[in-house]
Amino acid sequence: MTGKAKPKKHTAKELAAKLDAATTNRGGGKAGIADRTGSTKGGHAKYECPHCKITAPDVKSMQIHHDSKHPKIPFDDTKISNLHATAPVVAESSAPRPGVRGSLKK
Repeated sequence: MTGKAKPKKHTAKELAAKLDAATTNRGGGKAGIADRTGSTKGGHAKYECPHCKITAPDVKSMQIHHDSKHPKIPFDDTKISNLHATAPVVAESSAPRPGVRGSLKK
């Protein structure tokens, strides 16, 4: 009778997923604070909604957000705060590196 156990070898897809999870910065914690605040060159959170404080990369996206979430309030692009202008610039050399996930066994 043959067994139904899972084979012990790792697939290429599984190994690639482990490598991606270990080396990719997902934006949480201290490593992703620069991206969330929009203070670096690669920051995506450039504009902030004055009503709900959600962020958007450009004015057009902010207008789409405003039309769908705040339809009763007229859109005024002068009230949108630019986070890149207010946040301090972080140097490239001091930018946080992505964390490497170690083994799950302790």
